Amino acid sequence: MAEIQRRLQALSEDYTKLQKDLQDTVTSRQRLEAQMQENLGVQQEFEKLKDGETIYKLIGPVLLKQDRTDAESTVKGRLEFIEKEILRLEGHIKETQVKMEKKKTEIIQMQSSAQAGAGAGPQPVKGRA
Repeated sequence: MAEIQRRLQALSEDYTKLQKDLQDTVTSRQRLEAQMQENLGVQQEFEKLKDGETIYKLIGPVLLKQDRTDAESTVKGRLEFIEKEILRLEGHIKETQVKMEKKKTEIIQMQSSAQAGAGAGPQPVKGRA
């Protein structure tokens, strides 16, 4: 019985680690989604610009003049990177969810076998208090 308890504890700890991993991954994905929205907003602002208008980039406390094509390509590159990262994280989320489901099934099976094993032990004698 002690062995089953140890195995259940280990499975439970593994499940908790998977939950934390999933939570961290979802948080990272949300952060990337916010960055993507910000960069899409910048891209839309670029589309509104007329030819010859100046673009400035904030670097620390200083605004520096930036070439329009450089700025647009930087934002486009950033968006591509973010999209790839979101896809990678979504794959990781699905993978973690599958692992969690397997651990959950293992825990349920272990608990069922522990209960069945406990039920096969000594039975109380009826009529005695």
